[in-house]
Amino acid sequence: MRIDTTDLAGVLVLRPEPFRDDRGLFTRTFDATEFDAYLRSRPDSPAVRACDFVQDSQSRSVRGVVRGMHGRSGDGEAKLVRCAHGAIHDVLVDIRPGSPTFGRSQAFLLDDVEFAHLFVPPGFLHGFQALADVTDVCYRIDRPHDPREDLAVAHDDADLGIVWPLPVTTISARDAAAGSWKDLLAGLTSSENPADVLW
Repeated sequence: MRIDTTDLAGVLVLRPEPFRDDRGLFTRTFDATEFDAYLRSRPDSPAVRACDFVQDSQSRSVRGVVRGMHGRSGDGEAKLVRCAHGAIHDVLVDIRPGSPTFGRSQAFLLDDVEFAHLFVPPGFLHGFQALADVTDVCYRIDRPHDPREDLAVAHDDADLGIVWPLPVTTISARDAAAGSWKDLLAGLTSSENPADVLW
């Protein structure tokens, strides 16, 4: 497994090395030993380790669906994201006050050809668009989900300026009612302790 840095501070792409032959392929999608060794070798890495991931979830979406942009207040959450079937246009936005990449976004292609994982530390908005007729996305998070801590910014917020590669076919009612980037920023700047709002 190769681990690459990205343009967003703390975000990593974990790239397995699938073995392919006439039968198809075999790949180790995640290696806890390599992941932990990499994080220990970098002084700026978050404190999370492979054993901290406590919940696994999976979603299935059809082509054009957008899920996002979602975040989490309080302590936030670290997550591993991969596309087990199909392909997604995955987008992250740094919402950590004081981060050198605060407010910046980056998009990634995750698919069932390369099997790359994203490691997302606490303090990001996350969303994706399904690029295949059947798209399965797997998530691992480092603490149990608490809906009271959910944050959301509209996928089409003009200030975020996210460009989705396909026409958006379907979003959830919750995502349709999501707030704006300006609302989220106002919450950050009005809090005496931004860590109360975001991780």
